[in-house]
Amino acid sequence: MSAWWPAWQQGFAGFAWPWAWALLVLPLLAWMLPPRQPASAALRVPWRSRLEEVAGGDAGNAVATWLLPLLAWVLLCTAAARPQQLGEAQVPPQQARQMLLAVDLSGSMSDPDMELGGQVVDRLTAAKAVIADFLERRAGDRVGLLVFGQRAYMLAPLTLDRDSVRLQLRDSVAGLAGRETALGDAIGLGVKRLREQPEGQRVLVLLTDGVNTAGVIEPLRAASLAQAEGVRVYTIAFGGGGMRSLFGVPLPVQGEEVDEDTLRQVATMTGGRFFRARDTGELAGIYAELDRLEPVDVAAAPVRPRIELYPWPLGAALLLMALAMPLRRRAA
Repeated sequence: MSAWWPAWQQGFAGFAWPWAWALLVLPLLAWMLPPRQPASAALRVPWRSRLEEVAGGDAGNAVATWLLPLLAWVLLCTAAARPQQLGEAQVPPQQARQMLLAVDLSGSMSDPDMELGGQVVDRLTAAKAVIADFLERRAGDRVGLLVFGQRAYMLAPLTLDRDSVRLQLRDSVAGLAGRETALGDAIGLGVKRLREQPEGQRVLVLLTDGVNTAGVIEPLRAASLAQAEGVRVYTIAFGGGGMRSLFGVPLPVQGEEVDEDTLRQVATMTGGRFFRARDTGELAGIYAELDRLEPVDVAAAPVRPRIELYPWPLGAALLLMALAMPLRRRAA
């Protein structure tokens, strides 16, 4: 008991509604009220004082009449004040970034010039594998998925549910948003989705394998909007080299060129960085570098939840009132 009490006292957080203690004086105020005068003098009993003496002389009646009800009232006021105890310290999930992934789904992403696990695969399949691994390491971030081709679309809004983002990415196919590439529209849509998020945490990671051939917003104009809204854009130029299968034999090829100059300018204007990946290994290294540049390192302060203790005094008060009732009947 002596070992338990200090531990309980250390975790006691006080009362949520301390003003409820003012209710303790209500019985005293009721006792101080003047006695009610009888309606008629004919109801007066000359031996009333004698009867009150006899009734008040019973110790059991005294306990049932005022002691137990008084204790019950104190316990009820204690419950009304809501005593609370601090629970074990818990660290809430860390939340570092509002990160939007923009993935190119133009027709060229279906070119089978990448190697993954010893097999030749198309660019989109290789990108999916690397991005899925990247998502595993972003615990605490709110991540969203944007895809673009001839037009840009949001597939998954910013969410802590990275599994849903991974599923949306898995089901994406090249050509889903059109065969062309609208870089500017993708950046503009990303800025629109991130502008309401906390300042300093807005990150757009854009992966593409081509040049801007569609859309209504020029990439540099969209980069100006991102700069104004504090959105850092990391651009990844993917493809343009790798392997192509000929009768099952992987051969190195030179793929179509990527607009590296525009992507580099977009990254520089917004405070991000430009990366070039010609194969799956380089792409995986880029996403590992992004982990370093945008770390999940916001230390969340431990929180001790408050546990309500009012059921204990409330239950004790009900128990005392239940005990007082048969005592009053016996005394009567």
